[in-house]
Amino acid sequence: MSNFVSPLWLLAELVVVALAVAYVAWSLFGRQRFAVRFSNVELLDKVAPSRAGWRRHVVSGLFLLALAVMVVAVARPQTEVTVPTEKATLMLAIDTSLSMEATDVDPNRLKAAQDAAVNFIDNLPEKFNVGLVEFAGSAQTLVPPTTDHTRVQRSINKLELREGTAIGDAVDVSLKTIADFTADAELSGDSAPAAIIVLSDGETTVGRPTADAIPLAKEAGVPVWTISFGTPDGVITMPGEFGGEQAIPVPVAPEPLEQLAKDTGGQAYTAESANQLNDVYKELGSAIGDETELSEIGWRWTLAGFALLVVAGGLSTWWFRRMI
Repeated sequence: MSNFVSPLWLLAELVVVALAVAYVAWSLFGRQRFAVRFSNVELLDKVAPSRAGWRRHVVSGLFLLALAVMVVAVARPQTEVTVPTEKATLMLAIDTSLSMEATDVDPNRLKAAQDAAVNFIDNLPEKFNVGLVEFAGSAQTLVPPTTDHTRVQRSINKLELREGTAIGDAVDVSLKTIADFTADAELSGDSAPAAIIVLSDGETTVGRPTADAIPLAKEAGVPVWTISFGTPDGVITMPGEFGGEQAIPVPVAPEPLEQLAKDTGGQAYTAESANQLNDVYKELGSAIGDETELSEIGWRWTLAGFALLVVAGGLSTWWFRRMI
């Protein structure tokens, strides 16, 4: 997609079009006028020669094209380019519900999630502010956004399992934490774009429904990126009602997270192994760690215009021993 800093200059293309029309008209009707005025055909050929006419058209066309390209350059075209983001605010919301103890992911879902999150933070730019929210039966901020990445990693490694899954509350708490941090950052002139990354293996069982968190994130302008982690075959072992143990299926439920990401401007991912989760985090790092900005590319058009002029001039000198 291209934009122009000075788009009004593009109106000058009308002049180029007018010149092209005039040239075509002269080419079609100019020789006829000469034929009327000169009865001597040999003299006509000297005044308005027809030989090598196509070469003249080529040279003239190149000159007109060069002029059109130069007009675009003067209009200062811009294009979107991807550049590394220097600063950002990320909230990691990690599910610590009992289902995260399932061993369908080696050694279990929670441990694999912890290791992957720690590695993810290792590869983030130093100026990224990273915060941590844990959620099970409730959600709480363990670390507000900070550039002290080691502190966040230590807290991730200390996460413990609890009952319940409160995805909606996790998004709500993350948004409030971001709002508090952003307010302070704006006062110091150090604001940056924010995003939330939610990792979970299930759907909300307590607290605010996941769908209710969507309008909150949209209103705040904070995209939520989600990771559904686990397999359909996950199982945890719980004490049986009459003693012993019983196996309880805990299949991953990606649909609510997919909707959450889609409706808030984020992106949904799924991972069924530790390796896949690491790959997801790498992709997330590239997506969140880059931003688009407009860059002027008028110099490219200027070079193209000069190149066309050089070619046109060279052909004119070669074919006609002079510039036309």
